[in-house]
Amino acid sequence: MFIQRLLSGIVLVLLMLVTIITGNEVLLVTMGLLSLVGVFEFLRVFRLERKLPGYCAYAATIGLYVLLYLERMDLLTLTIVGFFLLLMSVYVLTYPKYNSEATFASFTAFIYVALLLSYVYQLRMAPGGKFLVWLIVIASWGSDTCAYCTGMLCKRFLKTHQMAPVLSPKKSVEGFFGGLIGAGILGLVYGLIFAKRMTVLGANPALVCMILCIFCGAISVIGDLAASAIKRNHGIKDYGKLIPGHGGVLDRFDSILFAAPVAFYIAELFRHLT
Repeated sequence: MFIQRLLSGIVLVLLMLVTIITGNEVLLVTMGLLSLVGVFEFLRVFRLERKLPGYCAYAATIGLYVLLYLERMDLLTLTIVGFFLLLMSVYVLTYPKYNSEATFASFTAFIYVALLLSYVYQLRMAPGGKFLVWLIVIASWGSDTCAYCTGMLCKRFLKTHQMAPVLSPKKSVEGFFGGLIGAGILGLVYGLIFAKRMTVLGANPALVCMILCIFCGAISVIGDLAASAIKRNHGIKDYGKLIPGHGGVLDRFDSILFAAPVAFYIAELFRHLT
């Protein structure tokens, strides 16, 4: 199991390196496919993956990535409103075939998976994005690793306090803050190394990278717990089996889903302040 998890993890990292460094259509298609798989995994929890509301969510996901390709994200609000009205039309015109839970689960699938994951591509294609986009990974996976190490260390010498006893008994408050500190340090070091490549963040990009990683590290924990909460509510262990040893797209990218939009908007904020 460990070898399988390690090997699939290495392959995943290599794929991320290739697609993110390449950017453009390669990353767009990759994120689009991952989004479709993630939407499918989410809809399967509600048994909607092959039903009309689910097909509407797939169509909206494809539409989103078409907007990204055409660089017409000014039409995003129109797309979201149109998608919602379409789902409500399906709900009332087929009533009582689909209930309200099916309607809102399909809408959530698009927002929660497709839209949030698209911010990886959006940040990569933004000014300075070739280097900024890695802060998402550093913040989410880095904070998780630092939190685990801190939690284990504190457990050996101190009495730790559970952060979410029901959702994730192994997560501790001490580990959470250790993860934020670790993410901040990693962001600072990264910013110092590539400061000249991230001048869009202002005169002190290293400081901005540290702030960004701390905020993204914090919200990534919520993303992890949110995915766990949904699984617990519906009695499932993993969302899928796409990544051997890791589960599905939502199992591996649950923290990145929340970190990506936060990283994008923090970067945009500092970019416009300069």
